[in-house]
Amino acid sequence: MGWRFLFVFVALTVISSPMAPKAFGNSEGDALYALRRSLSDPDNVLQSWDPNLVNPCTWFHITCNQDNHVTRVDLGNSNLSGHLVPELGKLEHLQYLELYKNNIQGSIPVELGNLKSLISLDLYNNNISGTIPPALGKLKFLVFLRLNNNQLTGPIPSALASISSLKVVDVSNNNLCGTIPITGPFEHIPLNNFENNPRLEGPELQGLASYDTNCL
Repeated sequence: MGWRFLFVFVALTVISSPMAPKAFGNSEGDALYALRRSLSDPDNVLQSWDPNLVNPCTWFHITCNQDNHVTRVDLGNSNLSGHLVPELGKLEHLQYLELYKNNIQGSIPVELGNLKSLISLDLYNNNISGTIPPALGKLKFLVFLRLNNNQLTGPIPSALASISSLKVVDVSNNNLCGTIPITGPFEHIPLNNFENNPRLEGPELQGLASYDTNCL
């Protein structure tokens, strides 16, 4: 019986060892596959997005870091239609979300405010509607915010003025309303980045309440 006891002991030791390989689901892959399911892809640019792989780092248009976390999604000008999904908020290491020049509809998910590593959010030249989520003000590393040429409504969230890293904001050619912020990074954003929003007023006056009574 001694050899049997020894065999069981060794087997249990190997299984419980921290060096033993572990099988686990990949939440980032699940999030991206949820996006794939929500999009129409006539040119098959998402054909390599196979949910059965260990992680999405081998998928086309996806870039990962050395720890196999997704850092870039590059799907600009890919003839995609459909809508964004809240699962994208699970990509906590994502730095670049590039979905410009498609035909994406629907609203910007509030969950994008959870992308704490995001540097660039490029959704311009789509057909996105709804409001700009104030939750985007939580993106403290955001540098580029390009939402121009969509169907966005509502005000420019004042929370965006707290992002000190923000260098480029373009919300032109939408249907925004209210006033243009002038504090924080907005002090250096050119006014033509706000043009062609018929209900958007000029820069708010320093020290006075925003005159956004037309912003419903």
